[in-house]
Amino acid sequence: MTPPLIRLDHLTLRHGARKVICDLSGAFAPGSLTALTGDNGAGKTTLLRALAGLHPPFSGMIDRGGLTPADIALLPQGSQLDRGFPIACRDVVALGLSGRMGPFRGIGRAQLDQADQALSAVGLPDLGRRAIGALSAGQFQRVLFARLILQDAPVLLLDEPFAAVDTATAHDLLGILHRWHQQGRTIVTVLHDLDLVRAHFPETLHLNGERTTWGPTAAWAPRVAA
Repeated sequence: MTPPLIRLDHLTLRHGARKVICDLSGAFAPGSLTALTGDNGAGKTTLLRALAGLHPPFSGMIDRGGLTPADIALLPQGSQLDRGFPIACRDVVALGLSGRMGPFRGIGRAQLDQADQALSAVGLPDLGRRAIGALSAGQFQRVLFARLILQDAPVLLLDEPFAAVDTATAHDLLGILHRWHQQGRTIVTVLHDLDLVRAHFPETLHLNGERTTWGPTAAWAPRVAA
């Protein structure tokens, strides 16, 4: 699994009537692990959605190197997802296969078995039939990671994946993320915890208007903390 270079060329993005990212150029190297940081409203989620092809640029371009929509998996913020719909965990996870199966193929026994295996891999071996509305925040985030396992995408975009989860869950999910990195996937993760960024993410893209910084975390993260 060798994803291509993803290049941003003078990219400008709007959120509503406001420009949140202006004239951003740079590249996510194949297999890179990048933290995406910045204040609230800096455009982090908007950039993730643009990388996934869900938010059109106002100007400039994103060159995805030939990646298809099925090659890019986006994990949205768990707090923004409606958990009131009566659906079981294993069915949510099995939806991770839909991008490669096509929209008109139903979920059968083989797909549910794969979902159960993915749930076991994230530490939820016995919760496949439980409704997502009955889960804790940490359990629900594990379900979303299990869905990413089945998506098996070379590029992963994660929006605050460790927010509102306990320390044990964050540790387990970080382990899964590092395994994905070791497999050569390109990963971009929105984070607010700069200690976590310094400890686990070699590259950082810090959005701060015209003072946006992009490069090795060790070279500039202390200045961001200050």
